[in-house]
Amino acid sequence: MKEYGVGVIGYGFMGKTHSYGYQTLPFYYPDMPFKVKLVGICNTTLSKAEKAKELLGFSYATSNADDIFNDPNIQIVNICTPNAYHKDMVIKAIKAGKHVYCDKPFVMNYAEAEEVIALAKQYHVTAQIALQNRFYPMIMNAKRLIDEGKLGRITSFRGIFLHASNIDPNKKIGWRHKNSLGGGGVLFDLGSHILDLGYYLMGDYEKILCQTDKLYDKRPDAEGNMVPVDNDDLALMMCQMKNGAYGTIEASKVGTGFDDSLRFEIHGVKGAITFDIADPNHLYFFDNTIPDGPLGGERGFKCISCTQRYAPPAAAFPGAMCSVGWIRAHVHCLATFLYHVHEGTPATPSLEEGAYIQKVMERAYESDAQGGTWVSID
Repeated sequence: MKEYGVGVIGYGFMGKTHSYGYQTLPFYYPDMPFKVKLVGICNTTLSKAEKAKELLGFSYATSNADDIFNDPNIQIVNICTPNAYHKDMVIKAIKAGKHVYCDKPFVMNYAEAEEVIALAKQYHVTAQIALQNRFYPMIMNAKRLIDEGKLGRITSFRGIFLHASNIDPNKKIGWRHKNSLGGGGVLFDLGSHILDLGYYLMGDYEKILCQTDKLYDKRPDAEGNMVPVDNDDLALMMCQMKNGAYGTIEASKVGTGFDDSLRFEIHGVKGAITFDIADPNHLYFFDNTIPDGPLGGERGFKCISCTQRYAPPAAAFPGAMCSVGWIRAHVHCLATFLYHVHEGTPATPSLEEGAYIQKVMERAYESDAQGGTWVSID
């Protein structure tokens, strides 16, 4: 049976998430026609990499990413570093003939995305962006309903992704607050997800209007010194899609009262859908073709129980009726990538799709810089 060696670069929050995904694959996909082995773990702080090796069973730990790229026992490179390092690492991995699984956004700007895509076309490797929110059963079902025409012509939508993680003024500054490392603020971090869902469900954007806000100009560093904050905490957008629908999208890390709330509503002439990852088991569908009647008849939003009803090759573990969760979507996103690697087929979300979202975010920042005016995506 074919075995794929994996090298993970970056062992922060996302490095742990992806490593967990590799380890749990046999439980969720017991009939995979291939095996996966954790080979190398790289982190700039070597002691963290060594701890990961001890806990998770990597063959070795290193602080030098070139050890991962040059290892003939590694066929897949998983990149979980700050955004500023993604481009160079993706390029090195591709040139080394490795398949690439990279956290979003995979570059700092659209020009970098075009450079990476042009290079990738010269090599026969599979690459996928970790936009895991597409891989909840409820969102996959929403996509099915839209593609089947159950909503008819889409007229309007609203998407919201709320955290409260930047409310505290004493929260220490991190790499996501620095433009040199993050490339952008909440628009890059959370906005990439909510914009991608709009793209996944409804297609291309026509134009966008955006304004951003930063709650605090300075935050304490590790030594307690107050240092400047570069990036936004809040991004508010109005969008028009190429299908004619208008809508609003909000990404916020100052959404007081919310830990991780991603909500989407889409309205069409024949129906509507709504979902919230805070309620990840259910998709709500309104069938506008059902006539009204006395006392309301049977007209109203229908709650579809999606839970863990993944299609094969996902196994019925822990059971289709069991509650799904945030990390399960990550595992399915990763498994989808690995099947594409094994079958030699194009992965999705692809580099091209990631580049498109990069362009949309870039146009959003252009709109913000112009004082909140409409900017065409093309």
